[in-house]
Amino acid sequence: MINMQRETSSISTTSLRFGLFATLFGFLVFSMGAKPEWFGLDRSPVVGFVQIAVFLIGLGIICFGGYIGLAVLWGDDERSIIADIGLRLVATGYVLSVFTGMADVFGMGTQPLPEIPFFGPLQATGMEIGQAVIALGFLMTIRYRKGKER
Repeated sequence: MINMQRETSSISTTSLRFGLFATLFGFLVFSMGAKPEWFGLDRSPVVGFVQIAVFLIGLGIICFGGYIGLAVLWGDDERSIIADIGLRLVATGYVLSVFTGMADVFGMGTQPLPEIPFFGPLQATGMEIGQAVIALGFLMTIRYRKGKER
């Protein structure tokens, strides 16, 4: 008789829950920065420095929580090359988002620092590209098959 036992890797449910809750909390912070009027916090008709900083911090928390959550799903197994590249793409997308979101603060935007930082259409496009890179990285990190099928 053939023994058909499945090999199970240890997945920490506590770490998985932490990753999910961190991602949800990051989404809440991101939403608060992107749409403060949803929370009754809108004080200006333009998107300013504080608002940009808040949604970038929220995006960073989302990336961190997603990293933890998806890394835990691999358990004790070695991650594939695609998953490693995906995790690096998440970090690259976040750096791209931070740089384009804070371009005015870094002196590379349309409004240099003596002026009030302004979130313009070029910065919005850069943020969207960065978020698309983050999403692609998360998709590459997902574990589609668990072990070898027998």
